[in-house]
Amino acid sequence: MKNLSLFLICALLSLTTNAQSIIGAWEATNTSENGELQKVVVVFAEGYQVLTMYNATTGAFIHTNGGSWKLEGDMMIEKVEFHTDDPERVGSEARFKVIITDKVLEIPEANLKFTRIDDGKPGALQGAWLMSGRIREGKTQQRDTSRPRKTMKILSGTRFQWIAYNTETKEFKGSGGGTYTTIEGKYTENIEFFSPDDSKAGLRLTFDYELIDGHWHHSGLSSKGAPIHEIWSVRD
Repeated sequence: MKNLSLFLICALLSLTTNAQSIIGAWEATNTSENGELQKVVVVFAEGYQVLTMYNATTGAFIHTNGGSWKLEGDMMIEKVEFHTDDPERVGSEARFKVIITDKVLEIPEANLKFTRIDDGKPGALQGAWLMSGRIREGKTQQRDTSRPRKTMKILSGTRFQWIAYNTETKEFKGSGGGTYTTIEGKYTENIEFFSPDDSKAGLRLTFDYELIDGHWHHSGLSSKGAPIHEIWSVRD
């Protein structure tokens, strides 16, 4: 019994260590059939992840998928919430082996090897967030985050990505991402891809940000130049 208890404790510690070590952002590159360099970035926050491929030179958006995740030993289990190549996979579960070290994440089944970008630090806003409201003309408009239509933002220590989608209709609405910084109340996005309009790649947008009662208030001018004041809540 003592040996069994020790085995269970070691197994739990191993699972916890793997889950913690995968948190952050990872990057891989490959070359398309026509010789274009493509970048693949995957961001893991607690419980949620997103993988995206885009042209490394032009920023042209190619693909994204993601949803919730958990690790059981060396098996990654993902519940798909959005998938641009195959929407019918939304709602399904994917299982595959992963090999995780401090600097490398491998998915042997897909012949993918990622190198670590960050481990979730410095990450003042690291985590998965859902848009939960807006402030317009001084009035707060709440959004029900339990509904199928979601706008989620996942941030590592240095990378961000937003994704708009509907888990009921399996529709993908749009996504954009890149790197970010948080300095003295200013949240700055350096856009590397933007699916609604590839020409937005390369834009640098700066917003005011503040955490109020655990909610992220995000205000400034959107990529279209329109004033916004969004409220984001940590996703459970």
